[in-house]
Amino acid sequence: MSSTVDDDGFEGKLNRRTLLRCAAWGGAGVVWALRGGVPTSFSLIDSAAAAEARNLAFVQISDSHIGFNKDANPDPNATLGAAIEKVRALPNRGGLFMLHTGDVSHLSKPEEFDTAREIIGTAGLDVHYVPGEHDVLGDNGSDFFARFNGTADRKWYSFDALGAHFIALTNVLDLRAGGLGRLGDEQIDWLEKDLRGRSASTPLIVFTHMPLWDLYPEWGWGTDDSARALSYVKRFGSVTVLNGHVHQVLQKVEGHVSFHTAMSTAFPQPAPGTAPAPGPMKVPAEMLRSVLGVREITETRGHGSLAVVDRTLA
Repeated sequence: MSSTVDDDGFEGKLNRRTLLRCAAWGGAGVVWALRGGVPTSFSLIDSAAAAEARNLAFVQISDSHIGFNKDANPDPNATLGAAIEKVRALPNRGGLFMLHTGDVSHLSKPEEFDTAREIIGTAGLDVHYVPGEHDVLGDNGSDFFARFNGTADRKWYSFDALGAHFIALTNVLDLRAGGLGRLGDEQIDWLEKDLRGRSASTPLIVFTHMPLWDLYPEWGWGTDDSARALSYVKRFGSVTVLNGHVHQVLQKVEGHVSFHTAMSTAFPQPAPGTAPAPGPMKVPAEMLRSVLGVREITETRGHGSLAVVDRTLA
């Protein structure tokens, strides 16, 4: 049996049952096609999947944790680099861009940000960032926002691409240890104004770090004022919400809103409720890259749908 101890003293034990569950987190080999808010899956070797893969739209990476050096992964630079190599190898990269859903760094150090940007930059893509709680230590994110969003005052934003409206939300400021994420009134008011007057037929893609659904509140895996924010998106016919933070693939659909968590490029965490607390989890070295990965989002033209493909680094 293997175990690891995180910075808070949490020991995550890995038994056979958890190991098998962990192996399933990879999500490789399955495409999720979202049609009318209802997810359906098919094998990557399916000809339909191959046809859709020719219309790559964007890639999601998350939780790089550059600067982490514990047993769960003593070299996150290498695994982030492996993830970027997967991105570089994608076909038909014209127009492709990337979302990073937070925890670029582990301790918000300038040298960690510099290293992450250098590695991610080798993908040769435009990258849109939101911070994780590890990116806003000490200065409430001022350095992160200045480096990755262009100015310390640009904490949330939106843009249009691929016929969809993308919304970057920040829910990791002023957190209590182990507490839920929070957006705050100012940001939610901005969201309401940002969506005002937009056609309900516009596909929305929301990305943030902590889940916008009550994934596992006992571990702080949720956002305490997400219900108000989500009330403004529910009138739209297609809403995809992407987040990081939990280092594994979990999915949920509520009406026309689909929620997707993502793998980390650094280390896995235990499945909800399978350990005393969340934290870095050590797996056998030969298995590590099977529980880390990247996500491709494919635009299916003419179908009003997206296909979500999670690829491990193995």
